[in-house]
Amino acid sequence: MQTILTPAFPAFVTRRVVKTAVALTLAFALSTTAMPATAQGLFAPAITVDSAVITNYELEQRARFMGVLRTPGDPQVMAREELIKDRLKMAALEDAGIAPSEEEITAGMTELAGRANLSLNEFLQALQQNGIAPETLRDFTSVGIGWREYVGSRFLSRARPTEAEIDRAMGQAGSGGVQVLLSELIVPINEQNAAQVNQLTDQVGELTSFAAFSSAATQYSAADSRTNGGRLPWMNLTKLPPQLQSVVLALQPGEITEPLALQSAVAMFQMRGIREVTGANQRFAAIEYAAYYIPGGRSAEALAQGQKIANSIDNCDDLYGIAKAQDPSVLDRQSLVPADIPRDIAIELAKLDPNETSLTLTRNEGQTLMLLMLCGRTAELGEGESRETVANALVQQRLASFADSFLEQLRADARIIEK
Repeated sequence: MQTILTPAFPAFVTRRVVKTAVALTLAFALSTTAMPATAQGLFAPAITVDSAVITNYELEQRARFMGVLRTPGDPQVMAREELIKDRLKMAALEDAGIAPSEEEITAGMTELAGRANLSLNEFLQALQQNGIAPETLRDFTSVGIGWREYVGSRFLSRARPTEAEIDRAMGQAGSGGVQVLLSELIVPINEQNAAQVNQLTDQVGELTSFAAFSSAATQYSAADSRTNGGRLPWMNLTKLPPQLQSVVLALQPGEITEPLALQSAVAMFQMRGIREVTGANQRFAAIEYAAYYIPGGRSAEALAQGQKIANSIDNCDDLYGIAKAQDPSVLDRQSLVPADIPRDIAIELAKLDPNETSLTLTRNEGQTLMLLMLCGRTAELGEGESRETVANALVQQRLASFADSFLEQLRADARIIEK
């Protein structure tokens, strides 16, 4: 079983963030950002971490760099925190005798540049246009690569899940599983608003905070979750559509999926958390649902009618009475294996318990509202998502937890003085 170690770079350094940030740097200067250092004190110590020194120049450089990468939070505050962590990491690396080679550092910088579809030289030029020295990128990369090796060598043996733990994570042992905490934004799309929706999803994809995504969901999402800022409760991974499970598992907290094309809508999800849980976490052989179609799309009248019907029914059988004497096509009841369910319907069903309804989806290019009701799920034990995918997700989660705890211990033991 192969495992993937923690990435060389922090989670916020995603392809979308870097690509967008580099594009913005061509027209956006950080010179207006107030920096703490004066010219004559640029290389004076600003912070000491035990015997290691952090200069005002390093703080300025890291703040500029984090501003370009659009790291969540105040760049100056975050620069201090990250550089303190870097000094703690560097001390641990020195004690362990770990020092990345020049070839490894160059490869790491090239990898980071490649996330923006740039060569290393092009990336360095973009950074230099904002006053960021190549050494700043080199130091950032060197610590990231060294820390990855250190964390792997120190904690990997403890982070590897057993076969039984993988079984539980996949819901096969009936005693546990993986749950994810997501936020969603679902936007109806048609020929008339396609350009606007594409522009919106591009902007949402550039967001770097939970609050910003939540605000966008509140304003633009058509899903019922918009009233809660798009935030969904903890959800068993096995409830998600099979084609979405691997996409979600690949996300780090704060990262956002690429826009997912649905029928008459586009969806985006932000990862807020992932955890292992005890208790049953079943897979499903089939999911039964009913869809009742209401003319008028998402008009106020159609939504009111849909809500009135939803309030009047207790289960899927009640919809036959609602559809009585109407064209048979107004009601569609299906029992399908999860992989065969249309993705937009599967996503909505994942959020429902039996006999619950949703009024999020439309058909006929947005002209017909769908009242969707989950009739029930038939459980099975099966392989589902690959064992390697689940194992890697567990390793990533555990390594991150071990590393964070160890770093906090190092910080608590260190003597940190801010000038």
